[in-house]
Amino acid sequence: MVTIPPNNRPFQPTKALLCLGAATLFWFLSALNKTGYTLNVEYPIRFVYNDSLFVPTKPLPRTVRVNVSGDGWGLLRHSWLQFRVDPIDYTVSNPLQASVINTSSLTAALAEHIKKLHVNYVIADTVEMGFDRRMTKTIRLIPDSLHIDLAPRYIVSSVINMTPRTIQVEGPERLVRGIADTLPVTIPGKRIADNYDNEVILNHFRHPLLRVSADRVTVSFEVGELLSPPLK
Repeated sequence: MVTIPPNNRPFQPTKALLCLGAATLFWFLSALNKTGYTLNVEYPIRFVYNDSLFVPTKPLPRTVRVNVSGDGWGLLRHSWLQFRVDPIDYTVSNPLQASVINTSSLTAALAEHIKKLHVNYVIADTVEMGFDRRMTKTIRLIPDSLHIDLAPRYIVSSVINMTPRTIQVEGPERLVRGIADTLPVTIPGKRIADNYDNEVILNHFRHPLLRVSADRVTVSFEVGELLSPPLK
């Protein structure tokens, strides 16, 4: 009787892992070649409007969420490599009347823009927008001379110079119209006894929709000490 010796070859986990990895890769590549996949992707959008006349009153979305379908390779490219995709232009023809994106026209434009995928629809939670007329107002700066903190017996002995004398504030009309024509500038300092020449920060316009031509002003003036009257 012939006895067959048992197989004493040891288990080799490295080879097993390599075989498993190769099988997984083959399955993954085969799956990417199939069609019928559906995915929501963030697609970049660029709004086209006359920005010299109108200004957005809320941040415009940088992307819109789009439901697309296609093969695995196409969906992988648009979901992982979005930074390489050219944005779609969306023209806002009447900004004052526009409150939401026209999803029908945007879907049609995306279908022409994305050739390798089928665009099903634009998801509606990314379509809000708002505009107002752009307005610029010139504000005159005036020194708040009544509240300068001078040392005892000292007075302002010259004209208070300010550079610039005016600033321009730009933004939505509804905000700019409510700004006063003049802006008192508080002059910082305690017990001032020397000639003054400093930059003063203007922090009066913190609204994110407002833009100011200058955020500081240079203030200078001379001070002098009052002398005691001569003794008689």
